Amino acid sequence: MFERLLNEPPYSLRQPEKEAILLEGLNELTRHHYERSLEYARILDAAWGGLRTYGDVSEVPYLPVSLFKEMELKSTATPSFVMRSSGTTGQRTSRIVIDNETARRQSEALVASFRPILGTRRLPFLAIDTKDVIKPTDLTARGGGVLGMMKFGAKTTFALDSQLEIDRQAVEAFVRAHGKEPFLIFGFTFLIWDKLYRAFADGELDLSTAILIHSGGWKKLEAQKVSNPEFRAALKRRFDLTNIFNFYGFVEQIGSVFIEGPDGLLYPPNFTDVIVRRPHSWEPAGIGEEGVIQVVSLLPRSYPGHSVLTEDLGVVATIDAGSGGRYGKAIRVSGRAPKTELRGCSDVIAA
Repeated sequence: MFERLLNEPPYSLRQPEKEAILLEGLNELTRHHYERSLEYARILDAAWGGLRTYGDVSEVPYLPVSLFKEMELKSTATPSFVMRSSGTTGQRTSRIVIDNETARRQSEALVASFRPILGTRRLPFLAIDTKDVIKPTDLTARGGGVLGMMKFGAKTTFALDSQLEIDRQAVEAFVRAHGKEPFLIFGFTFLIWDKLYRAFADGELDLSTAILIHSGGWKKLEAQKVSNPEFRAALKRRFDLTNIFNFYGFVEQIGSVFIEGPDGLLYPPNFTDVIVRRPHSWEPAGIGEEGVIQVVSLLPRSYPGHSVLTEDLGVVATIDAGSGGRYGKAIRVSGRAPKTELRGCSDVIAA
């Protein structure tokens, strides 16, 4: 099922066809995890009335994302590594068990999702991070993001030192060497702003040929009153950087990324989708109605993360609008859900 979708352009399926394909795959994945994860089977039995065949994508059982901080859920006997969510000292982090098959699917999904933007040729890669973030035995979401984007890059340069300070000489040397042709910049949004943007004056660095991919860290920018349009305008003024793509993703479904389209909305690719649910009742919300974001994906086979209720609020803005050749649902993420709205669902699952 997943392999079939890889052969299609990533946003090509209209919503009815997409849901039919996803439903078949999600039913298979639910059975797969029920049979291989004792904890997941207990959750389905206690909270969802046991395993059955579901008639609609919205009926597929979901797990609250916070559950992955409470327990290590796995459906494989041959794990390769564990990925952790990024978190400050003292915070509990999610632990996501990855085996070789799931790692392959995640990699193939990323390549398929970013191919329309980055093409098939590996580009010189400027990572707005430190090389210390890549630790194979202790990989965080940030490290996983950098490692994932290295599949598209060549001649990688890390812009930050071990203290997360900008290495101006390294950045300037990279741009001198590669700035005449397209090149790739990747970093978490706050690092792009706080480290790269603040390190240079307007017109001091020409990034006009760069393709910037960024994600995460919007909460810190919003606290500084920096919106997405202001972020883009500032980078254009300072660096003449206009080829900018934000994406939405999270470690509990790594590989499933929603990339910003030309209309500023976020699009799930063919092998994943989103349902927005009304807090408290958890019924699917209507188009334009804000609720809690649930993400379904055909990628995870080593852990039961194929249907996850996030802690983010958003809206489904359009369906099958066709903007820039993109079909299916397009969403807008509006921020974190208050804990009071999530407690009911999490408490039921935990019990």
